[in-house]
Amino acid sequence: MLVASGLMTAPAANASSGKPGSVAVVDYNLGDTAFTDPQSGTVSELRAEVYYPRVLVGRHPLIVMSHGSWWACDVQAATTWPCPAGSHPFPSYQGYAYLGQALAAQGFIVVSISADGINMTSFDYGDRARLVNEHLSLWEQLADHDSGPLVGKFYDAATGRLVAPCFAGHVDMKDVGTMGHSRGGKGVMWQASDKHKSEWPAGVQVRAVLGLAPVKFDDPEGDHSDTLITTLPFAVVTGSCDGAVHEAGQQYLDDLAGQNTAADFSISLRGANHNYYNANWSPPFAFGEDDSTCPSTEMPQNQQRDTLVAYASAFYRYELYGDPSGLPVLTGAQPLPGVTSTTRVVPPGR
Repeated sequence: MLVASGLMTAPAANASSGKPGSVAVVDYNLGDTAFTDPQSGTVSELRAEVYYPRVLVGRHPLIVMSHGSWWACDVQAATTWPCPAGSHPFPSYQGYAYLGQALAAQGFIVVSISADGINMTSFDYGDRARLVNEHLSLWEQLADHDSGPLVGKFYDAATGRLVAPCFAGHVDMKDVGTMGHSRGGKGVMWQASDKHKSEWPAGVQVRAVLGLAPVKFDDPEGDHSDTLITTLPFAVVTGSCDGAVHEAGQQYLDDLAGQNTAADFSISLRGANHNYYNANWSPPFAFGEDDSTCPSTEMPQNQQRDTLVAYASAFYRYELYGDPSGLPVLTGAQPLPGVTSTTRVVPPGR
């Protein structure tokens, strides 16, 4: 383990210790063909589930979560987007509800976005990054101007009834975190990279990036430039039993060679696999798979998700609230009960 030096120790600001019962959940869906990528032409949906404190006071940090590659439709034989008659988009974006609710209970507003259209028609990581930017643009219009396509488009996730949560004035678009799983992990690294920061919507400032079992292919860039981050903090979480991407995401820290001006964190969880981070990719859910390379010693599903909640909470509270109380968890100085992990902390390089 490398020990960080010079890490911020500012007190927590605006942090909430709310209970899960204080969390509300809404959905928005602007349609399966609502977004056409301006560079690639890929057509995709604008759909998300939102977890937020039921009582909004002041401005809250926003976290956008992006899933990875999976079945785009709930019929495996589907080959077109939108899904053909008789099938529906697969709800991969709802597989992180446990994490979204846990973070919302701490005061964050969390938006988990759907990327089924990209999964059906494109494996381009720029597509995933630009879809994140499109959602951020929608939220910037709503949060700062109470305008844009999201006005009047929220539905209670439990009842399906149209609701009107008051987000205007309560979302801090200059205090944004992102999280991407699998191919979505490379997508958020792409979106936050030095090379692509200029594509962020006006008024948006990303301040923390979490790659969850992210893929790491140096393609198409060839020089890592599309995912190289040297001006803001990121964390990578991988698993020793990941049968899909193994621990390739650790290479994001290796690429830096001391270049980042912020501290970076990595956690490798012994026994964790790829799919258990998404509850809808895991058995017994339809199409759920156990991709573990060591099934006899793997972490149970619930323990793996609880562990992610602990690490993600510590990371986002530190970077978006300035709350250092979770640093011992991130650095490995305070191991989680019953969890074996290998941690790395790369301090600021300059």
